[in-house]
Amino acid sequence: MSSLRVVLFAAVACVVSTHTVATQSKGAKASEPPPNLLFLVIDDLNDWVGCLGGHPQTKTPNIDRLAARGVLFTNAHCQAPICNPSRVSMMTGRLPSTTGVYLLQPSRFRVSKALAKVKTLPEYFSAHGYHAMGGGKLYHGSTSQETFDEYGPRGSFGPLPKKNAKFNFKTGHRLWDWGEFPATDAQTPDAKVADWAIKQLQRKHDKPFFLAVGFFRPHVPMYAPPKWWKQLPAEKDIELPPSMKGDRDDVSDYGKRLTHGFPAPRHEWFVKHKQWRRAVRGYLACVSFVDNQVGRVMAELDRSGYASNTIVVLCSDHGFHLGEKERWAKRSLWTRSTRVPLIVVPPGRNKATKCEKPVGLIDLYPTFVELCGLPANKGLEGRSLVPLLRDRDAAWDRPIITTFYKDNHSLRSERWRYTRYADGSEELYDLRSDPHEWHNIASKPKLADVVRKLRRHLPTVNVEAVPGSKGLGGQIKGVK
Repeated sequence: MSSLRVVLFAAVACVVSTHTVATQSKGAKASEPPPNLLFLVIDDLNDWVGCLGGHPQTKTPNIDRLAARGVLFTNAHCQAPICNPSRVSMMTGRLPSTTGVYLLQPSRFRVSKALAKVKTLPEYFSAHGYHAMGGGKLYHGSTSQETFDEYGPRGSFGPLPKKNAKFNFKTGHRLWDWGEFPATDAQTPDAKVADWAIKQLQRKHDKPFFLAVGFFRPHVPMYAPPKWWKQLPAEKDIELPPSMKGDRDDVSDYGKRLTHGFPAPRHEWFVKHKQWRRAVRGYLACVSFVDNQVGRVMAELDRSGYASNTIVVLCSDHGFHLGEKERWAKRSLWTRSTRVPLIVVPPGRNKATKCEKPVGLIDLYPTFVELCGLPANKGLEGRSLVPLLRDRDAAWDRPIITTFYKDNHSLRSERWRYTRYADGSEELYDLRSDPHEWHNIASKPKLADVVRKLRRHLPTVNVEAVPGSKGLGGQIKGVK
């Protein structure tokens, strides 16, 4: 084990709940094996987990227990509020504005000139002595299987009711449905992905392992077995998220078009057809279901002989609206769509720490590399979180960026959210006084200096979208 790895591994493993960690280990031995890495990725999970307090009726005991063991980043954000570009950015360590991967298609990211030869996160670990295993949804397409040494079940949105049946939304996209289905957890692809991950933790490994596990729920359709619905209050007692009528009246026409909600139903539909509370209940049921799958995998890790030498990281790929800003799904540059749960648990750690610094999924690649003592990978655009794992109040002078299609960027600092769209229109929200982003104050003269300082952090490189880009639904001229 290299001296660098000894220092980093011991330093982070000794994080305490005050503000700092030891920077070196007096008892570390050169013969200690490199740490393993268990990476849990959840699709469409916003901050509706107990440890983040996003919804008072959510039930996530397993994710909460995981947070109690490590560092919970309460101001973490994706780099794109849509599956494909978010995951490509996370797994390659490059920003969407650098690669041109902005939308759902094309999912084969090597078409980007900037990504043609880069080593993805699992490829980099494999090249440095790790056995890279993956299962479930980790990218937005078959590329997953090409970048790992070994791949398990891919998972899916299903199962779906037979004969195109739907529980609620009778027209439109079939995935926009919610209900008590199927009968048992064992029938779901996510449970089968968890089964596979458990088997990998039961194996004897001759190399340190990188084990990535991707879960689909709570992605639509919001189906969860009946037991997860039954643990929640009755539909009439479900609490709705904060929403203000006319919330987007102070947003530019371009901003409204960009975030109009395709392919989700409009918020007005949910209200008119009295589906808002039922859909929220369905999302909460799906969150509890996937929390249970996380718990199953973590229970096996704790039973295995790997627990004392395995780093655990849990995150989502982006957030999800359920009526906030009068819209549904992701595809926006507001906090509900960009904010993600992010938990990092070093081996041997059993103390809860919360860090409020703005960080992103782009930071995971360099963090993993440093935690495991691998050589630095040049070209990564994120920043290692190891300083914040050591000291949650460490100097951190960078807002985190989220991009939704070319030239549309949003910056999140500890206090502010600033957004600039391709047409030059802007938004600014003071999260201290306006946590729901209801009042756009970008035009206030007294805040001109705030806007000017935040603009400096906008990317200077904004490449064109890669050929074949699709996934906006036509709300922006020329993009399907």
